[in-house]
Amino acid sequence: MPSTFDWDNAEEIGIRLAEKFPDVDPLTVRFTDLHKWVTGLDGFTGDPSQSNEGKLEAIQMAWHEEYQENQR
Repeated sequence: MPSTFDWDNAEEIGIRLAEKFPDVDPLTVRFTDLHKWVTGLDGFTGDPSQSNEGKLEAIQMAWHEEYQENQR
């Protein structure tokens, strides 16, 4: 795992969110909360103002893939 990452690392963020919030279904998380959770991750170095709906959606889908794999 990289020690730092930003908005363009959706897969890495998805993995870290799945580890931090294993029981949360990503599809139930509002983008405002997702933004807060991503910017609060250890190692996140992105500018909070540089997120957008597309980046948050990519992160949510990457997290959802991890979530589904962990539910098996």
